[in-house]
Amino acid sequence: MRDAVKKGNGEKKTMDVSCSENGRKATGSRKDDDGSFPVKVQGAGVESFELQVHGFWLVQDAIMTVLGREEVAPRTSIALALSGVTLDPMTELRGVKGFKAGVTLRLVEEPYSPRSAQAHLARVQEMLKAARPQDALMEGRSPTVLNTLTQTPEAPPTLHSSKNRRANSKTEQPAEAPPPPAYILPGVSDLPPLTTLLPINTHTEAPSYLLDLSLSCWNPPPGFRKLQGDFLYISVHTLEGKQCDITSCPRGFYLNRTTLDVFDPRPAQSTPVWHCLTDLLSHISPQFKHNLGTLRHRSSLPTEEMLSTPYRTHSWLGVSSLHSHRSSFSCRLGLDQDLNAQAPDWNKELQAARDLPQRSLEERLQRDRALLQVNSAFVWAVAQAAEKVVDGFVDPVNGSPEDPAFLCGGVFMSVPTHREDWLTGERGPRAAQRLELRCVQAYSDLDGDLQNLHTIPTAVADYRGVRLSAQGLAPGLQGPEQAEIPNGLLYGFSAGPLENPSRRKLLELLAQSAKALSLQRHAVLGQTGHQLPLFTTVDAQGILGADGRYYLLDVYRTMPADANFQVEDGEEGTETEPKEGSFPRRYAHVLCRLRPELVKAFIQHKYSQFTQRVKDHIRENGGLEDCVKSGDSPNVDAVRKACKDVGSVSDIIFEMRFNPNIFSPGVQFPSSESDAVELQKRLLKEAASFIINDQIPAFMNDCIHGTDIPMDGASLRQALHQKGINLRYLGHLILSISQSDLKHQLRHITRLAFAEIVVRCAQRFFSGYIQGVETSNLSAAASHFLCCLLVPHFSSASNGEESKKRSRRRGRGGGGASDSTAWTSLSGNELWSQICQDAQETYSLKEGLGSNVDHLVEQYGLQKMSLLREMCLKTGIQLRLREYILDNRNKAAISPDDVLNILPVVKHITMSTTDATHMFKVAQNSLQKGLLEQAYEQLKEAAYLFSRVCDDLHPEACQCLSLLAKVAYVQGHPAEARSVQLRVVVISERVLGFDHPNTIQQYVLLSVYLFAGGETALAQRCLYRAKVLLLTVHGGDHPYTAVIDASLGLALQREQSLQYLQSALKLNSSFRGDTDLTTALIHHLLAQRLCVAGDYRGGMNHEKEAYSIFQNKCGEDHPQTKCSSEFLRNITQQAVRVERSIRQGGAELSEALPEGLVPSQDITLEQLALVNGILKTSYSTKMMEFKEKLKERKAAEEAEKMKLENSESTNENKASELPTNSGEVTEEATSNGEQKQEATDGNAEGQTEKPDHSNMNGQVESHLHNGDCASKMEREEEEHQSNITNGVPTESQSKSSNIMTSVSEAQSESVVVNGKECVVNEGSGHLEKQAETE
Repeated sequence: MRDAVKKGNGEKKTMDVSCSENGRKATGSRKDDDGSFPVKVQGAGVESFELQVHGFWLVQDAIMTVLGREEVAPRTSIALALSGVTLDPMTELRGVKGFKAGVTLRLVEEPYSPRSAQAHLARVQEMLKAARPQDALMEGRSPTVLNTLTQTPEAPPTLHSSKNRRANSKTEQPAEAPPPPAYILPGVSDLPPLTTLLPINTHTEAPSYLLDLSLSCWNPPPGFRKLQGDFLYISVHTLEGKQCDITSCPRGFYLNRTTLDVFDPRPAQSTPVWHCLTDLLSHISPQFKHNLGTLRHRSSLPTEEMLSTPYRTHSWLGVSSLHSHRSSFSCRLGLDQDLNAQAPDWNKELQAARDLPQRSLEERLQRDRALLQVNSAFVWAVAQAAEKVVDGFVDPVNGSPEDPAFLCGGVFMSVPTHREDWLTGERGPRAAQRLELRCVQAYSDLDGDLQNLHTIPTAVADYRGVRLSAQGLAPGLQGPEQAEIPNGLLYGFSAGPLENPSRRKLLELLAQSAKALSLQRHAVLGQTGHQLPLFTTVDAQGILGADGRYYLLDVYRTMPADANFQVEDGEEGTETEPKEGSFPRRYAHVLCRLRPELVKAFIQHKYSQFTQRVKDHIRENGGLEDCVKSGDSPNVDAVRKACKDVGSVSDIIFEMRFNPNIFSPGVQFPSSESDAVELQKRLLKEAASFIINDQIPAFMNDCIHGTDIPMDGASLRQALHQKGINLRYLGHLILSISQSDLKHQLRHITRLAFAEIVVRCAQRFFSGYIQGVETSNLSAAASHFLCCLLVPHFSSASNGEESKKRSRRRGRGGGGASDSTAWTSLSGNELWSQICQDAQETYSLKEGLGSNVDHLVEQYGLQKMSLLREMCLKTGIQLRLREYILDNRNKAAISPDDVLNILPVVKHITMSTTDATHMFKVAQNSLQKGLLEQAYEQLKEAAYLFSRVCDDLHPEACQCLSLLAKVAYVQGHPAEARSVQLRVVVISERVLGFDHPNTIQQYVLLSVYLFAGGETALAQRCLYRAKVLLLTVHGGDHPYTAVIDASLGLALQREQSLQYLQSALKLNSSFRGDTDLTTALIHHLLAQRLCVAGDYRGGMNHEKEAYSIFQNKCGEDHPQTKCSSEFLRNITQQAVRVERSIRQGGAELSEALPEGLVPSQDITLEQLALVNGILKTSYSTKMMEFKEKLKERKAAEEAEKMKLENSESTNENKASELPTNSGEVTEEATSNGEQKQEATDGNAEGQTEKPDHSNMNGQVESHLHNGDCASKMEREEEEHQSNITNGVPTESQSKSSNIMTSVSEAQSESVVVNGKECVVNEGSGHLEKQAETE
């Protein structure tokens, strides 16, 4: 496996040297330092070509890069030679004598070994199995659909002819853009057809090459032929009908004289030995040679589409496999058995990758890439092992039917059945598996010296209702003890008193990890009553493995307990019937733990309390000046009191730690720890209240203001988890929304929460339901369950009879077990009652689900198709791509033939991309401060680093490239934005899913950049697809529908434009309110389009609404308000002229509209950017008011200073110069004050620029919204500033975009706990505090 990792690095290095243009520009200087230069490669029957290599590469890396070239494939077993000398594969290129730019390297054919000969056969088989359009769907993976939009009869497939052409050329567009389909028009209630989600791919099918390629029946070679070098014999059946046998030997492949009846291994007459098998096959079969040439010269796909994704992304829809399944030569060549005979040691491979050096950037990139590849291979192995174990192909290794364990592919699979008394029921062990994975992730993310504390590879697989825990084999648990490495338990509740250097080292690592994870060192009572100091929970065990590494196991209770679901003995029974929404209350299991995100947010919250308490105590002691005069004692006392007030574990510094064993059943603490235990209980109860009182309202506020726009269950879970809110609070979230005044604006969140509750409850029932079904009835049982879920009062009679008929046709009817068809007794009413009961027990939903799914459809607008999609994604079910009618109660809406597959769903840890992620965050901080140029270069640097680690096939790399495209567009590079965004869409489709919410948003952003480049038809098709996906995933009643409709209104013309803009206005008013600035913008867009259509009265009405909103939100003197007033005046004048012309017979009215009323192309592009959030309309009024006050105060201070200087001056000339100089100082100080405000805005890290950076301040200020008119210069140039309302651009706007860019929503967090200084930014409130301190 270690060799495989190295080969993987080499194979994928083509991305390093042929990465995006952005990456090359960003890091060209560093690459030159690393020794990047071109070389020429020739020989071995291959046409010469040029290759870009790096000096730090090994020769082996260069070989693997060469083997990945289209000109060389499928050759293997080659070496590189320079000046007739074969190069050592393990030598660095820069260390080779005579190696320099422009040298010629020759390919040298090396002899085969039996292993390498089989590898060559596998490479040939892989090439002949050319990827087809539907292969991804056949394997249950998410496909990419972008090429179906770019390759249409109207648009020739030039975008995908090659990577460079797609990046640098434009698609030929038809003269007329296609009209929007009827099913995406506003107001249409019918859902789009499912067949539109995955349209037919336009790639041509690959031709056939051979009729058969398999191992000959004369295998294995006899002894006397082995002694002469025969490895194996291959039987070939060509398309011409010729059958022949081929011998594999060290020199290559040749034809022998063997037939079906006679074994004659001698070479055929006049037949040379070919080093590559395809050369021999081309010599035998002219048709094979022709088709192989077609394969070589086919149009190549972009790198993002050719490379395999690190992890499988499920597709819940697929195509029928009845006539599309094709045979593979791999089994008949014996490749599946021989090449995978040796199972890898996953723990050894992972730890070897973790131990790679990190001294330089290049070494860190290589380490991150190796870790990602090992973890990716492990996850794929877990999926394969889960299928084999549950399908019954693997026998248990322990022979225990109650607690079976399996070993498959190097993965240890188990179904944990915790026998602890406190862990009862089925949900407790399943929760323990999930928490173990989460805590392993937390320990794996630790850096520095804490990387010496290891965890074993871990994953969780759900397949056919069974949850399997998958792990690598941990060393040291078995085997003899070594003298130099004590093999056994060093740390844990039952470790015993053991003192040695190894234990001390482990305790040191645990202490450091506890500090990083905010865990408190504490003591518990051991089994014999003695005190046992711990840094973790009582379950955790620390061992020293046979490999000399320290491992930590059983960490599933590492995070603190959630006090909202911990009912203590004294609290139990206080209420016979707990009130709805009351806490604490009991849960279905006792493993309710806080999320790491919540712990971090809570520490930030406590630190803000701490700083405020310190200030209050200092004021009580007479203020800061008195404290300074009296010495340090009052300050120390203030800090001590504040520490005590907020619950700091230290009384001299702010330090928050949590005891993970609090509220743990069976854990006893010594009497000396009583005060600390009470303090910890208090902190945990405060943290639990923090979720209810702060985080859930903050989440609701973000949803109202558009910060978080969840569209499906996955995006809802992600948004909640980012706030540290567990999904067990879904019921309380629904209750909070129902009691809120803004429940109508949050109805989409209520809808998603109900859908998530239903799907999760149904998934738990499905797990037990599907386990008792025979393999032959799996498809019928799965389809029956889905019908019971989605069709009210579904009758199982017809479906059950059909299943029995199918069983009889298979020869299984009549004699099966009595419970073989027990699943047919499930009815829709029974399933819904089980779901309602589970929802009440888990989420405290006493009412709301109704009697069936139709109640949710009618009451909350939930879509059955959305439920079907969510259920399939969670259970791994893949359905046939066809239309489903889910309202027919007499006939099954989903038949057994519609269930194509059930795939394992694997949850795994994610490997960090350290340097790339850090650079991405730095770029986001630069954007928050308005430094576009700096952020642009940093984003290109981050994109290059992501490509080095993961070939851009990573969710965070997708975000980075999307942000890069936005910044490039804002800076006036729409072609570059288009090129990058095309890659972003493909990455999102393949990594996240073809219908993931992020994919929908990326399609809309791509349409903006395409529209800017004149590709109107393709831009409209992207918007059509985004609308189709959103309607299917969620429905039309969603805030983001307003964004898509507004974009369509700007992209379309005439009546269709007005129709979509009116729909966008209605939705935006409904979700964001009638007085929102975005609502005002859409009012203005409608006014413009109505004026173009000649409806001046309607245009006046909408512009009046826009003017009223701007006036109330921004004030009379705001540029937006003034420009809206100006536009309204122009409309009124034009309406008067039209009315006068009508009265006079229309003779004097010109047909051309005034220039101010007709939006130009540039105005439309700017409006598209505003609608889609690429540009932001304005600051909040409060922020602008505070900034104005800050400037006035600075000016007053400088004026006072100027008066003092004037009074002290005696020189008349100096006195005459003072006002001028003082005015300059005042202006400079004001500018500096603005700059400090700008640096702290947007939750930046509180950094301020120096006063002498006037140019930088101008750059920062140019990206502010033009609402700050305090200075005289700004008042003079106010008329020249661009206006958002009428969209008239100026030269300064086109260069610096006079609107605040909001391309980055990430917020920097600089809180550091455990005694270190923390900085918490809280918007304008924090700015006011900062101004006070200044």
